[in-house]
Amino acid sequence: METMTRRKLLAAAGVTTAVAGTTSVFAQEPTPASTHHYNFKAISPRELIQKRHLPNVELITQDGKKVRFYDDLVKDRRVVIQFMFARCEEVCPVITHHLAEVQKMLKGRVGRDIFFYSITLSPEEDTPRDLKAFARMHGADWTFLTGKPDDILHLRKSLGFFYNNPKEDADRNNHSGMVVVGTEPLMRWAMCQGGADPEWIATVIRTEADSPYIGSVGGVRQADSAVHKK
Repeated sequence: METMTRRKLLAAAGVTTAVAGTTSVFAQEPTPASTHHYNFKAISPRELIQKRHLPNVELITQDGKKVRFYDDLVKDRRVVIQFMFARCEEVCPVITHHLAEVQKMLKGRVGRDIFFYSITLSPEEDTPRDLKAFARMHGADWTFLTGKPDDILHLRKSLGFFYNNPKEDADRNNHSGMVVVGTEPLMRWAMCQGGADPEWIATVIRTEADSPYIGSVGGVRQADSAVHKK
C-alpha cells in the first residue's frame, strides 16, 4: 500500500513534522461545530477543548483497571499519547521502541510529571494481557489502554486521528504514525512524528512540558494514582 510505504520511509529515515498549538493539533472536527450548540459565553476555552476533543470515555489499563480518559489520565497533566495495536508488525514496534528510548532520556519524569499513554486501535482483539505483553516486549514502562470499540473510535477521532475518506480511515495503520504531546491545564497541544529520532521527540516533549505558565492557570498533578503504578 502506498501509505504504508511512505510511513516506512518516515520511520526509517527519521523524517519529522511538528506542529504546536491547539488549533493545529485539532484542526479537523469529527462533526461540524454548528452541531454542538455551545453557549460560548458560559463555557471556558479549556472546558470547550475538553468537551470536543478529550472525551471522558471509560478505558481499561493493561492491568485490568477501569479509568476515565479525561478525569483519570489527562486532566491537570502533561501527557504523551500514542495509538498502536499489539499485532502491528510495521510502525507500532518502531514508535514504541522510540518512546521507550525517550522515557530513558526523560530520566524518571515519566509517571511522575509527564505521563505516557498507548491506546490500542484494535480493542476488539487487544486484551489487557496482550497489551501487557506488548509493553514488556518493547521495554515500555507506562500505561497501555483498551476499551469498547465505539469509545476508542470516538476518542481517536476526537484527538484528530482520522481521514475524511472512509476507506483510508478504516485502515488502522494510517493512524499509528503520530504522537500527541499536551499540557492539558495550559491548553497546549502539539504533534510529532513517532518515527523521528528519539532525541528529537524528547526535545519536543521537554519544550511543551517545560513551557512557563502564563497567569494563574493552576498546577500540574503529580503521580498520585495507582493507575500509573505497575
